[in-house]
Amino acid sequence: MQKRFVAAVAALALGLSAATVRAEEVVVFAAASLTNALNEVGAAFAAQTGHTLKPSYAASSALAKQVEQGAPAHVFASADLKWMDYLVGQKLVNADTRFNLLGNTLVLVAPVDAPTTRVEIGPKTDIAALAGTGRIATGNPDSVPVGLYFKQAMQRSGQWDAVRPKIASTDSVRAALAFVERGEVPYGVVYATDAAVSKKVKVVGVFPDTLHDPIVYPFALVAGKESPAAKALLDFVRSPGAKGIFVKHGFKVN
Repeated sequence: MQKRFVAAVAALALGLSAATVRAEEVVVFAAASLTNALNEVGAAFAAQTGHTLKPSYAASSALAKQVEQGAPAHVFASADLKWMDYLVGQKLVNADTRFNLLGNTLVLVAPVDAPTTRVEIGPKTDIAALAGTGRIATGNPDSVPVGLYFKQAMQRSGQWDAVRPKIASTDSVRAALAFVERGEVPYGVVYATDAAVSKKVKVVGVFPDTLHDPIVYPFALVAGKESPAAKALLDFVRSPGAKGIFVKHGFKVN
């Protein structure tokens, strides 16, 4: 009897130990625009698997550089293809695990109490004149994806030279959103999903997809960090439940 009791206790202890080992922390370097949605996805992932999602949010450009410098990330989720391609080229992400998951929309926002009415944005819309003496907050157009998309839109409509001096350049899309929220600028160019999380801004215009490259969010495992939990997370974000969360937050799902 005593031997059986000891064996049962040992088995229970071994089971608890195994469960503890199986529960892992997954460090995810993710585009700032994913903040709210991925936090909710992470909570659902933890409830289902026991693994913990530990996110680090910033501009995709900054995160890619951190991965290049050896930052301990398991998963990279970019707001554009450029920075994922960059890490693939450096062999710093596992290209075999890469997939495109989400899409978004580029919008023009203003402070919620601004008198600005709806603007129909097209190739001939004079964005520089719209800003007047004010500035337009967006991500750094040389590196931050939201700024890169906006720059493309202005180049394709022949307005870049006029708009460039009016840009209030920020280090992420959420920083650009904050500029507008505080009323420091009359306009900002962000993603529709960012505008949706703020009660201090309103969408006054939508940029046609034809003016810029498709807004795509690729996910991949960081090379050498292909843990079982990280692989489980990549499976989870493609599940119907996770996709439903992303859709609820305004993302397009591939």
